[in-house]
Amino acid sequence: MKKIIYLFILCSLFYTCEDVIDVNLNEAEPRLVIEASIDWYKNTTGNEQSIKLSLSAPFFDEIIPPANDALVEIIDSNGNTFSFLEENNSGIYKTNNFTPIIDEMYTLVINYDNEVYTATETLKSVVPIDYIEQNDEGGFVGDEIEVKVYFTDPADIDNYYFFEYYTDFSDTPSLDVAEDRFIDGNQIFGFYSEEDLEPGNELTIRHFGVSKQYYEFMFILLQQGSDDGGGPFETQPATVRGNCINITNEDNYPFGYFRLSEVEEVIYFIE
Repeated sequence: MKKIIYLFILCSLFYTCEDVIDVNLNEAEPRLVIEASIDWYKNTTGNEQSIKLSLSAPFFDEIIPPANDALVEIIDSNGNTFSFLEENNSGIYKTNNFTPIIDEMYTLVINYDNEVYTATETLKSVVPIDYIEQNDEGGFVGDEIEVKVYFTDPADIDNYYFFEYYTDFSDTPSLDVAEDRFIDGNQIFGFYSEEDLEPGNELTIRHFGVSKQYYEFMFILLQQGSDDGGGPFETQPATVRGNCINITNEDNYPFGYFRLSEVEEVIYFIE
């Protein structure tokens, strides 16, 4: 009986130590979020493209509201206009007649809620993937599968690269960026490792050519989102502004980026 009483008292102590903490976060007026990635996959026409518009929401909200009824256009340097139409109030705007041209400059124009947003970017090419190499003895203890994606960087040209890695057991991609400052004209590789990779898994590899500005934008985002703790003098996270601006009201700036890239996609099966 004494043991039962002691156990009851001990459980009560643990129970009384649990407090519900309500975190009061600052809330701001919703801002437009622009996901405008124009991807021209090799061996396709690149005519079908989409742009997603949404609104920023409080941290704990599970639903992200779409930005409906916007007018969305992309205009090339020759004045050709490609209109994007919203699909079923989803906030996703599509076109099927876009014309991608390497090194062509394009301007995105969005009219939403009586304000005009714009951005300008150049469509960048990407070099082909040479081959893919798998190492089954990676990681600190030699028990992880590593995948290296080799490609040859063009000499005497500043190039910037962006990588997406998707597995068949996760909807969240692994992202990475690279530049050729120290490896200009050489064969280099993108690197992917995941402790849950097993033989038979499907790995989708996407290799993008991007501008210097987008490389710097993604580099900062990936640094802020990494798991590294940093040190006492680490730069504190801050809002990272993309290349989209509000020309009607500069204080009501949007989030997001307008990017145009040639892409090579490879489906690799883990051996």
